[in-house]
Amino acid sequence: MRFWIANAAIWAAYGLVSIVIARAFVGGESGSGFTLISVALALLLFAASGGLRAQAIARGWLGREPAAMAWRMLLAVAVLAGLVQVGVAIALRTSLRMGWVELPQATTPYSPGAAFGYWVNTVIILGLWTAAWAGWRLVRRARQSELATLRAQSERHAMELDALRARLNPHFVFNALNNLRALILEDPGRARELVTRLSSTLRHALEHSQREWTTLGEEVAVVRDYLAVEQVHYEERLRPRIDVPADLHGARLPPMALQLLVENAIKHGISCTAGGGELGIAASRVDNRLLLHVVNPGRIAEEGDGTGVGLAFLRHRIDGIGGRFSLYEDEGRVVATLEIPQ
Repeated sequence: MRFWIANAAIWAAYGLVSIVIARAFVGGESGSGFTLISVALALLLFAASGGLRAQAIARGWLGREPAAMAWRMLLAVAVLAGLVQVGVAIALRTSLRMGWVELPQATTPYSPGAAFGYWVNTVIILGLWTAAWAGWRLVRRARQSELATLRAQSERHAMELDALRARLNPHFVFNALNNLRALILEDPGRARELVTRLSSTLRHALEHSQREWTTLGEEVAVVRDYLAVEQVHYEERLRPRIDVPADLHGARLPPMALQLLVENAIKHGISCTAGGGELGIAASRVDNRLLLHVVNPGRIAEEGDGTGVGLAFLRHRIDGIGGRFSLYEDEGRVVATLEIPQ
């Protein structure tokens, strides 16, 4: 609606200026023909510009390459300018024949040269309008695209921060520190190893959250450190089994992807299952996609259904690179699967 109001105002102003100019040079009843021409031009240009806009939007001209967009716009302007002049000619000749308007005696309204001149003037006027409208649309689209990009980046950074906070949750840190305190006196060597593993896990959480990609080998190394820290807490209840072929260590994946699945498996599977169980981690390649499987005992919580902060971030990240994430139950086990294009 705002477009049509603004467009009507533009062409009304154009018609009014044309009438004023015509009256200034040709007064009296003989100038009524020029008034009709001005009004007809304004009305027909209003309709033509609206039609051109509708076609450009419907056919996606503004989304094409500059050259393809330009020649379509120019062709539309040329055709519409001709139709506008035909409409003006019909209105003028009909009105002159009916005696509704008059022109000065020396005026020859439509000689071939005059008709071509009228068409050129109309092309220029409609072309200027088209250039202004298309430029405004392109600038607005560029701004919207930039805002959408910034909004997406902001949302991603917020999700990364939430995921990082979820990974550095107080329970994990407190449990590790309490276990460390107990080991300092009982087994100093194991305590030193726990400090090393914990330090590596926290460093990975802080450093890798800012990276776009990491390798499967790096991720597996950090998962081993994380599992070593958790095994001090869960002892025999946590029995990890990692089956990742060495030739897949160079495969790339988003940072924290495998780590988040392992953490989720321990939090919602091992810790909630009497006697714990085996936590399986496997990797394979099918065509150009890396497949990761994390299997743990337990069931998918009905209230959560895998939509925690960590997994929500993971789904968002995987969707953005054309991958797939699935979480399902299979004979008393929960299976999380990642498919990541390589």
